[in-house]
Formats: sequence, structure tokens, C-alpha cells
Amino acid sequence: MEKDIVKRNKYAFGLGTIGRDMVYSLVSMYLMVYITEVVNVTDAQLAAITTIILLARIFDAANDPFMGVIVDNTSSRFGKYKPWITIGALLSGLLTVVLYTDFGLTGSAFIAVFGVVYVLWGISFTVNDISYWSMMPSLSNNQKDREKIGAFARIFANIGLFVVVGSIIPVTDALGEKFGSMKKGYFIFAAAVVIIMIVGQCITIFGVIEPKIATEKPEKTTIKGMVKALFKNDQLLLTGICMALFMIGYETTAAFGVYFFKYAYGDENMYVTFAVILGVSQITALIIFPFFSKKYTRKQLYSAASILILAGYLLFFFSPMNMLFLGTAGIMMFVGQAFIQLLMLVFLADTVEYGEWKLGKRNESVTFAIQPFINKIGGAIASGIVGWTLIQSGINSLSEGEAATPQGLTLMKSAMLILPLITILLSYVIYRMKFKLDKETYDSIVADLEDRRKEKETKKYDTYIDR
Repeated sequence: MEKDIVKRNKYAFGLGTIGRDMVYSLVSMYLMVYITEVVNVTDAQLAAITTIILLARIFDAANDPFMGVIVDNTSSRFGKYKPWITIGALLSGLLTVVLYTDFGLTGSAFIAVFGVVYVLWGISFTVNDISYWSMMPSLSNNQKDREKIGAFARIFANIGLFVVVGSIIPVTDALGEKFGSMKKGYFIFAAAVVIIMIVGQCITIFGVIEPKIATEKPEKTTIKGMVKALFKNDQLLLTGICMALFMIGYETTAAFGVYFFKYAYGDENMYVTFAVILGVSQITALIIFPFFSKKYTRKQLYSAASILILAGYLLFFFSPMNMLFLGTAGIMMFVGQAFIQLLMLVFLADTVEYGEWKLGKRNESVTFAIQPFINKIGGAIASGIVGWTLIQSGINSLSEGEAATPQGLTLMKSAMLILPLITILLSYVIYRMKFKLDKETYDSIVADLEDRRKEKETKKYDTYIDR
């Protein structure tokens, strides 16, 4: 019976990611493209918008642990996760459509409205994101089951990501031509993506069966307890640092994709082909991950993935503008990144039990608040790097059909590839030096926690008998 529930939850939880990641990818990766290539803002306006995005994401990221406290303290007949998943999905979906709605505003008015809506979007997506991902460790405390659930969820998250990446240019072009405006094309595309998100979230909300540990009345988490959970859990803090460095590199490289193929490669439409190659590669990597995890330790997998990423980045940087070389480099980079993203997700899940074992309290939501916090910081820094690079390289001020200068292209390639490679390799070095939750250590912690729970239940029983 328990295996049937785990299997059901794997599918119901995983399918919910496809639309969420479509929405997140649309905003985090292509809102800047929409602003620079469709709205066509000036350098001064782009500088202001880049600053707004950077500050808004930092502000929103700082709120994530507090949202984790709220979720951890929630007790309802629907569980502690599902109410917030629902609220966050509906609000973030509505605000996504608003972000891509043309209100006819220009100049300062456009910037002001954009800033308000963007901040509200970040907060509402956080409500959904933290409650959604913090549900995962409650679905099983078995490492292999978590890897299966996490792998399935990441597969569909990446399907969502690459559906957007592979379709946004041809679909918005087609919609723009049909309706006479690229702004309308993006608006319709955004609305369709939001509908897919709502359908996927309904599958999770109505399909997942939350275990008793997730539905019973929680012990209240205070602000002091939140700080303790975040900073006294050394393995959580370490995982957060590694994730942050990795995501800064990953999101910076991904955010330059459209610009690279438009200005360096010289054919924007080849970006779609490249994205499809990467999407298939990354999803394949997630599918085969469980096979490799049976044969190799997580440390061995992390090392191999890091070597693959290093080789891919070097090949991409020195490659001629030929899809054979660029495609090969992309496959190497994104297969390695798929492995590492999944490994970090299960590392994070394992720090829940470690924190409970070390600190005496289980804090799934506060712990998983680290993930959106990291994603937002990584995205904020990536957006800042992209915006600054487009201005400094002169790319943002190019007129239609005008070519970028060799110096501008070199600056773009350096920002896209060299800095991200440095942060990704630094993440690996820190992990190898400090992370200690291997299988043996984790299994020992789980066994000790079970003994503690049995001892606690025995004491409760003895107290009841004495009465």
C-alpha cells in the first residue's frame, strides 16, 4: 500500500512541475528578451529595469524563509502545503499574463508599472514555489524513493523549460504575424503557458496524498527557530552556497542564449534547434540518472558531471560558429547540469532529516525556502550580468539588422561562458571539501530518528498508563 502511494505521489507531484517551470522560464529567461527585442527600451530604461529586477529578486528572496515559516506553521484539513500551492499558482498565473500585457505605457510610466507588477509576481510565485517543493521530502524519507520522485519531477520541469525555450521564438513570431503585433504574440503565448500551469497544479493538488507527518498539526516555528534552522544546519547552509554558485553560472549562460544566436551565430532561428538538442539531452540525462545512481555514489556522479561541464564550456568558447561543435558542447554542458541539479535537489531534501536530527525539529518548508531563494539570487545576478553586458557591448542600442562589434561579441561570450564556469567549478570544490551526508551517514541519521520517535511514543504510552 505504501509503495502504491509513493508511486501515485511521484506522478501527481512530478506532473505538476511542467507548467510551473514553463511560467518560471517565460519570466526568468524571456522577460528581458521581450523588453529589449519587442518593447525596445532605451539603454537608460534598460538600466532602470535591470536594477528593478535585481533589487526585486533580492527583496523577494529575503522573504522566502518567512514564507517557509508560514507554511511550516500551517495546519488545515487540506494539509499544510496544498492551500499555499493553490493560492500561489492562481496569483502568479494572473500576474504573468499582466507582465506580458501591452497597456500602451511608455517611459517612466511603463517602468513604474512594470516594477510593481514584477515585485508582486515574485512574491506570488514564492508562495507556490516554497509550498510545492517543500512537499517533496514529506513524500518519503527513503533516499532512493526521493531520487525517483525528484528525477521524475525534474524531467517534467525540464520538459516545461524546453517547451518554452524551443517554441517561444517560432510561436510568438507566428502569433505576432497573425495578430499584427509581437506584443500580442507574447501576450497570447503567456496566457497559454499559464493555463498549462493551472492544469498541472490541479493534478498535484488533487492527486498527491500527503503522509501523516505532513498533515498533522505542526509544532510552531518561530522567527528565532527559522534562523536556527537556516544557520545551525551546517549541511543546509553548505548546500545553499553550492546551489547559489551553480545557479548563478547556469542561469547566466541560459539567459544569453537568444542573444548569442542572434548576434554571434548570426541566425536567431538556430536557437530553437539548439534548444531542442539541449532539451532532449537534459531530459535523457534525468531519465538515465537512476540507472547510474545504482552503480555509482553521489560523489562520483557529481565529479563526472563537473568534468563534463568543464569540457563543454571550453569547447563552446573556442568552437567555430558550427552547430556540430556548438551542439556537442551544449549536450556536454546540459547533461552535466541535469545531473547536478537533481543531485542538489536530493542533497537539500536530505538536510531536512539532518536538521531534525541535529536541532530536534523538522522544518521542510524553511529548509526548502533555500531553493527559491537561491534560484532568485542566481536569476537576479544573471539578469544583472545580461543587462550590463548588453549595454556595455553596445548590443542593446543596435538597430534592426546591424551587426555587433567584435569587441562586443567577445564581451558577451566572456560573460556567458567564463564567469559561469568559474562559479560552477567553485561550487564543486566547496561540495567536495565540506559535504558529508553520504548514504551511510544519512541512513544512520534516519535510523536514529526512528529510535527517537519510538522512544517518544513509548514515553507517551507509559504516561497514559500511569494516569
